[in-house]
Amino acid sequence: MPLELLEPPSLTATSVEASLQYLEPSPDRPVVSFANEGRGETNAVFSPRRVRVLDARGLGATMNVQGFELIRHASSVADFEDDDWVKIVGYGEAEQIVQAATGARRVHVFDATRRKRSPDSPRQPSVRVHNDYTPASARQRVRDLLGERAKQLLQRRIAFINVWRPVNHPAVDWPLALADARSVDAADLVPTEIVYPGRVGEIYSLTYSPRHAWRYYPALALNEAILIKCYDARENVARWSPHTAFDNPLAPPGVPPRESIEFRTIAFF
Repeated sequence: MPLELLEPPSLTATSVEASLQYLEPSPDRPVVSFANEGRGETNAVFSPRRVRVLDARGLGATMNVQGFELIRHASSVADFEDDDWVKIVGYGEAEQIVQAATGARRVHVFDATRRKRSPDSPRQPSVRVHNDYTPASARQRVRDLLGERAKQLLQRRIAFINVWRPVNHPAVDWPLALADARSVDAADLVPTEIVYPGRVGEIYSLTYSPRHAWRYYPALALNEAILIKCYDARENVARWSPHTAFDNPLAPPGVPPRESIEFRTIAFF
């Protein structure tokens, strides 16, 4: 399916008030551990803050300005629960999408995370404001994944980009809120250690600021996807867009629980 940058028609702006979970300032380094059966234990305190989340449709957001971008792309993956379909077809689609959107010389797809807001789902929507990488953890992730090739690849620009899309039905329930990169100050970003079985990573958590400008794409459709910049080595463009799921007050009763998949990629320039 060919990629088409999405420029949707003018729509009536839909904004919502939502509670987003922000990190409370602390002298201690935040740590989130998934080492104990994946339960996500933490020494940090996250508190809800009421914010206004504006409709992003019609904004024309781009990854290099706001840190995120909407595209139209109908996936050929027949079943996103099937690992073979996801790896053989989904990975290839994600690679093509990111390469077309960025002009990267090469794109490496290294993970696909399925999420479902269901009691029996091991991966729920992520409900804390965060960015997936810090500069240090992004570079380390390249080393972890690509071994001896990493030294040469890290001499040039790299960017971590997630391809986020709904599964089975539009994302009305618990959609994704994205922060405009221009509204996030470096002082808002707090390095947070993430402990996995066999590996330690690092993300940014966010402390609250009234300057943060939040956007979302109402009822993200099955033929749409969001490209989320999670790290960019280039410093004169948006380097990341912090994000989180949120409880959508406009979701009608009985709407299906949110199901989504995010393909994690590295673009090499």
